[in-house]
Amino acid sequence: MTLERWDPFREAISLSDAFSNLLRESFVRPGAVAGQPSVLALPLDVVENDEAFVVKASLPGVKPEDVQITVHGDTLTIRGSTQSEEEKKGEHWHLRERRTGSFQRTISMATPIDSDKAHAHFENGVLTLTLPKAEQARPRQIKVNS
Repeated sequence: MTLERWDPFREAISLSDAFSNLLRESFVRPGAVAGQPSVLALPLDVVENDEAFVVKASLPGVKPEDVQITVHGDTLTIRGSTQSEEEKKGEHWHLRERRTGSFQRTISMATPIDSDKAHAHFENGVLTLTLPKAEQARPRQIKVNS
């Protein structure tokens, strides 16, 4: 048995390496649920004007009937799922990067939504939601009387 002098810096890693490891091991995509890798993130674009919110979601390969949209007060929830292709006899996957599974995204708007007047349009894999603001939430001009 050989004796080796203890060096406290031998096993130390640089602060940069430690921070990189921390980020790599704990990174969670926006909209993803920690600890549930089967739930896919759903990126959104949200635009607001005086009358409504317009929300766009990219859903390539998703059928419109596989998407559920719920509005409750000022909260919007979009959920759905995609199915993976089954491997056929005589075929071997070389690369499989397209994501499949369930997805869900819930966001709160700044004001309540009039869900009775909301509508959705799905074209070329892009879901576009027009969510009119509730009447009491719309800006109003008040005349000043003298």
